[in-house]
Amino acid sequence: MNNYVYILGNKIYINLTNRCSNKCDFCIRQGREGMSGTTLWIDEEPTAEDVIEQLPLNLDEYDSEVVFCGFGEPTYNLEALDEVASYLHCVDKTTRINTNGQANLIHKEDVTDLIVTSCDVINVSLNECNADKYQQHCKSIFGTKAYEELLEFAKLCKQRGGNVIFSVVDSIGEQDIKECQKLADKLGIPLRVRVKE
Repeated sequence: MNNYVYILGNKIYINLTNRCSNKCDFCIRQGREGMSGTTLWIDEEPTAEDVIEQLPLNLDEYDSEVVFCGFGEPTYNLEALDEVASYLHCVDKTTRINTNGQANLIHKEDVTDLIVTSCDVINVSLNECNADKYQQHCKSIFGTKAYEELLEFAKLCKQRGGNVIFSVVDSIGEQDIKECQKLADKLGIPLRVRVKE
Protein backbone atom coordinates (compact mmCIF):
# COMPACT_ATOMS: atom_id res chain seq x y z
CA MET A 1 0.00 0.00 0.00
CA ASN A 2 1.15 3.55 -0.76
CA ASN A 3 1.33 5.58 2.44
CA TYR A 4 0.25 9.15 1.84
CA VAL A 5 -0.35 9.93 5.51
CA TYR A 6 1.88 9.16 8.49
CA ILE A 7 1.92 10.11 12.15
CA LEU A 8 4.84 11.32 14.26
CA GLY A 9 3.93 11.87 17.89
CA ASN A 10 0.59 13.63 17.76
CA LYS A 11 1.14 15.29 14.39
CA ILE A 12 -0.15 14.27 10.97
CA TYR A 13 2.20 14.42 7.97
CA ILE A 14 1.29 14.21 4.28
CA ASN A 15 3.54 12.37 1.79
CA LEU A 16 2.57 13.69 -1.66
CA THR A 17 5.45 12.55 -3.86
CA ASN A 18 8.88 10.94 -4.02
CA ARG A 19 10.08 13.35 -6.70
CA CYS A 20 12.62 15.94 -5.61
CA SER A 21 14.78 18.47 -7.44
CA ASN A 22 17.52 18.02 -4.80
CA LYS A 23 19.64 15.11 -3.69
CA CYS A 24 20.79 16.43 -0.31
CA ASP A 25 23.62 14.54 1.36
CA PHE A 26 21.87 14.87 4.75
CA CYS A 27 18.38 13.86 3.55
CA ILE A 28 16.52 11.39 5.78
CA ARG A 29 15.55 9.27 2.79
CA GLN A 30 19.16 8.29 2.10
CA GLY A 31 19.24 4.62 3.13
CA ARG A 32 15.84 4.69 4.84
CA GLU A 33 12.45 3.28 3.94
CA GLY A 34 10.33 5.67 5.94
CA MET A 35 9.56 7.20 9.32
CA SER A 36 8.44 5.52 12.54
CA GLY A 37 7.73 2.22 10.82
CA THR A 38 5.76 3.75 7.93
CA THR A 39 7.24 3.13 4.47
CA LEU A 40 7.20 6.39 2.52
CA TRP A 41 8.44 5.21 -0.87
CA ILE A 42 5.37 5.28 -3.14
CA ASP A 43 4.86 4.01 -6.67
CA GLU A 44 1.95 6.33 -7.48
CA GLU A 45 1.36 9.93 -6.46
CA PRO A 46 -1.94 10.55 -4.71
CA THR A 47 -4.92 12.63 -5.68
CA ALA A 48 -6.46 14.76 -2.96
CA GLU A 49 -9.10 12.07 -2.51
CA ASP A 50 -6.41 9.43 -1.93
CA VAL A 51 -4.88 11.53 0.85
CA ILE A 52 -8.17 12.46 2.51
CA GLU A 53 -9.20 8.79 2.50
CA GLN A 54 -6.09 7.93 4.56
CA LEU A 55 -6.53 10.70 7.14
CA PRO A 56 -7.44 9.44 10.64
CA LEU A 57 -11.16 9.49 11.37
CA ASN A 58 -10.54 11.09 14.76
CA LEU A 59 -8.81 14.16 13.30
CA ASP A 60 -9.69 16.38 16.24
CA GLU A 61 -7.56 14.21 18.55
CA TYR A 62 -4.39 15.18 16.67
CA ASP A 63 -2.33 18.37 16.64
CA SER A 64 -4.08 21.29 14.96
CA GLU A 65 -1.22 21.63 12.43
CA VAL A 66 -0.88 19.17 9.54
CA VAL A 67 2.46 19.12 7.69
CA PHE A 68 3.14 18.56 3.99
CA CYS A 69 6.47 16.73 4.28
CA GLY A 70 7.33 13.28 3.00
CA PHE A 71 9.97 11.57 0.87
CA GLY A 72 9.92 14.22 -1.84
CA GLU A 73 9.36 17.92 -2.58
CA PRO A 74 5.61 18.46 -1.90
CA THR A 75 5.19 21.18 -4.52
CA TYR A 76 5.68 18.64 -7.33
CA ASN A 77 2.11 17.49 -6.58
CA LEU A 78 0.65 20.97 -6.38
CA GLU A 79 -2.95 20.15 -7.29
CA ALA A 80 -3.30 17.56 -4.53
CA LEU A 81 -1.56 19.87 -2.05
CA ASP A 82 -3.99 22.70 -2.79
CA GLU A 83 -7.10 20.51 -2.55
CA VAL A 84 -5.98 18.68 0.61
CA ALA A 85 -5.11 22.01 2.25
CA SER A 86 -8.58 23.36 1.42
CA TYR A 87 -10.15 20.29 3.01
CA LEU A 88 -7.97 20.59 6.13
CA HIS A 89 -8.87 24.26 6.53
CA CYS A 90 -12.55 23.29 6.37
CA VAL A 91 -12.08 20.90 9.31
CA ASP A 92 -10.27 23.50 11.44
CA LYS A 93 -6.70 22.36 10.80
CA THR A 94 -3.79 24.61 9.95
CA THR A 95 -1.16 23.58 7.41
CA ARG A 96 2.59 23.81 7.11
CA ILE A 97 4.76 22.92 4.14
CA ASN A 98 8.41 21.90 4.39
CA THR A 99 9.77 22.87 0.97
CA ASN A 100 13.10 23.36 -0.80
CA GLY A 101 11.72 26.60 -2.26
CA GLN A 102 12.21 25.55 -5.87
CA ALA A 103 8.51 25.36 -6.81
CA ASN A 104 8.70 28.23 -9.31
CA LEU A 105 11.59 26.50 -11.10
CA ILE A 106 9.77 23.16 -11.01
CA HIS A 107 6.56 24.60 -12.51
CA LYS A 108 8.25 27.24 -14.69
CA GLU A 109 5.91 29.91 -13.29
CA ASP A 110 5.24 31.79 -10.07
CA VAL A 111 3.07 29.56 -7.89
CA THR A 112 3.57 31.45 -4.63
CA ASP A 113 -0.04 32.73 -4.56
CA LEU A 114 -1.25 29.14 -4.37
CA ILE A 115 1.36 28.20 -1.75
CA VAL A 116 0.43 31.14 0.48
CA THR A 117 -3.28 30.33 0.21
CA SER A 118 -2.77 26.62 0.91
CA CYS A 119 -0.11 26.75 3.63
CA ASP A 120 -0.42 28.68 6.88
CA VAL A 121 3.32 28.23 7.53
CA ILE A 122 5.90 27.98 4.75
CA ASN A 123 9.13 26.38 5.98
CA VAL A 124 11.80 26.93 3.31
CA SER A 125 14.89 24.75 3.74
CA LEU A 126 17.69 27.30 3.38
CA ASN A 127 20.33 24.66 4.22
CA GLU A 128 23.39 26.77 3.39
CA CYS A 129 24.72 30.32 3.37
CA ASN A 130 25.53 30.68 -0.35
CA ALA A 131 24.81 29.14 -3.74
CA ASP A 132 28.03 27.17 -4.13
CA LYS A 133 27.81 25.54 -0.71
CA TYR A 134 24.11 24.85 -1.24
CA GLN A 135 24.81 23.08 -4.51
CA GLN A 136 27.66 21.12 -2.94
CA HIS A 137 25.35 19.69 -0.27
CA CYS A 138 21.93 19.73 -1.97
CA LYS A 139 22.85 18.92 -5.59
CA SER A 140 19.84 20.58 -7.22
CA ILE A 141 18.96 19.62 -10.78
CA PHE A 142 18.74 23.38 -11.39
CA GLY A 143 22.38 23.97 -10.42
CA THR A 144 23.54 27.01 -8.47
CA LYS A 145 20.55 29.13 -9.58
CA ALA A 146 18.38 27.02 -7.24
CA TYR A 147 19.70 28.97 -4.25
CA GLU A 148 18.84 32.43 -5.57
CA GLU A 149 15.46 31.10 -6.65
CA LEU A 150 14.66 29.70 -3.20
CA LEU A 151 15.51 33.09 -1.68
CA GLU A 152 13.24 34.78 -4.23
CA PHE A 153 10.49 32.21 -3.50
CA ALA A 154 10.70 33.00 0.23
CA LYS A 155 10.60 36.76 -0.45
CA LEU A 156 7.59 36.43 -2.75
CA CYS A 157 5.69 34.29 -0.25
CA LYS A 158 6.41 36.87 2.46
CA GLN A 159 5.32 39.75 0.19
CA ARG A 160 2.03 37.90 -0.44
CA GLY A 161 1.38 37.72 3.29
CA GLY A 162 2.73 34.23 3.92
CA ASN A 163 4.15 33.17 7.27
CA VAL A 164 7.62 32.17 6.08
CA ILE A 165 10.45 30.62 8.08
CA PHE A 166 13.86 29.35 7.02
CA SER A 167 15.45 26.19 8.37
CA VAL A 168 18.98 24.79 8.34
CA VAL A 169 20.39 21.50 9.58
CA ASP A 170 22.97 21.84 12.36
CA SER A 171 25.43 19.58 10.49
CA ILE A 172 26.50 22.51 8.24
CA GLY A 173 28.57 23.88 11.12
CA GLU A 174 28.46 26.86 13.45
CA GLN A 175 30.06 29.39 11.10
CA ASP A 176 27.71 28.66 8.19
CA ILE A 177 24.74 28.77 10.57
CA LYS A 178 25.85 32.26 11.65
CA GLU A 179 26.03 33.34 7.99
CA CYS A 180 22.56 31.87 7.37
CA GLN A 181 21.27 33.83 10.36
CA LYS A 182 22.67 37.05 8.91
CA LEU A 183 20.95 36.35 5.59
CA ALA A 184 17.66 35.48 7.27
CA ASP A 185 17.83 38.65 9.39
CA LYS A 186 18.49 40.74 6.28
CA LEU A 187 15.35 39.29 4.64
CA GLY A 188 13.31 39.61 7.85
CA ILE A 189 12.57 35.87 7.93
CA PRO A 190 13.02 33.81 11.13
CA LEU A 191 15.60 30.99 11.05
CA ARG A 192 15.13 27.61 12.74
CA VAL A 193 18.12 25.31 13.29
CA ARG A 194 17.20 21.62 13.05
CA VAL A 195 19.14 18.77 14.59
CA LYS A 196 20.22 16.25 11.93
CA GLU A 197 18.29 13.00 12.38
